[in-house]
Amino acid sequence: MNVRALARTAMGRRLLRAHLLRGRAEIIGGVNDSPWDALTSDEQAFLINSYEIDILPGVWGDLEEPLLSAPPGALAEVLLRLVDRGWIAVCEVEPWTAPDGRAGFQPGPPLPRESLPELLADPLAWEYPEDDWIGALTLVETDAGRKITRKGAGEG
Repeated sequence: MNVRALARTAMGRRLLRAHLLRGRAEIIGGVNDSPWDALTSDEQAFLINSYEIDILPGVWGDLEEPLLSAPPGALAEVLLRLVDRGWIAVCEVEPWTAPDGRAGFQPGPPLPRESLPELLADPLAWEYPEDDWIGALTLVETDAGRKITRKGAGEG
């Protein structure tokens, strides 16, 4: 894999950083015949954000034109394709309490597919909340999505 080429783009740098943080042995994305290479840059942006368990507005940092300037409806189409492939789940951020009693948050259960078009049509869903993230839509990588974004030592 050509790490230097991957590191030239913001999306590539985020993918490299995420893999280093998780201690993964091998990055999928540098092999020309991998499923990752068959994706559009927009699909890759959503998968990166699901890998990071980011809230929906986080995808803006990885998008390229023309979708960077597109209305949320165009973005929703890309995301729904990935949901339909079973690679990403869309959840709401919900409160969580750590074992030591500290308050935090985590992704809730996946939202039903039939509810997503309406939720994604809301322009506010694509903006960072002014207060906390509770209730914000978050993207979560599924087991099938993990096979696209990376493979660890011994995984095939």
